[in-house]
Amino acid sequence: VLTDTAKGHYGALDARGRALIKDGLADHLAHEPMRVSRRRIKRLRAMNQPEYRLRLGPNRVYYDVIGQTVVVLAIVPKDETAQWLNAHRVKQS
Repeated sequence: VLTDTAKGHYGALDARGRALIKDGLADHLAHEPMRVSRRRIKRLRAMNQPEYRLRLGPNRVYYDVIGQTVVVLAIVPKDETAQWLNAHRVKQS
């Protein structure tokens, strides 16, 4: 499930970027979205939201897993991730 924010980010990508994201979401999040790996998927510490980050080329996909549903919160270029996280993360209490 893409949030409205993520849909806007996705739509702003060029055709190659959209294909990379589409394939990456299918490959990495369809079956084991909580499986952490050294290079692709990272569980974000000290945050309630977003819970995970998926690296796909020059973009980062931030998402949560609620039950069996993956909720993509944002698709952010690597160089904008710090700004996005500072503005949108929810820290653990």
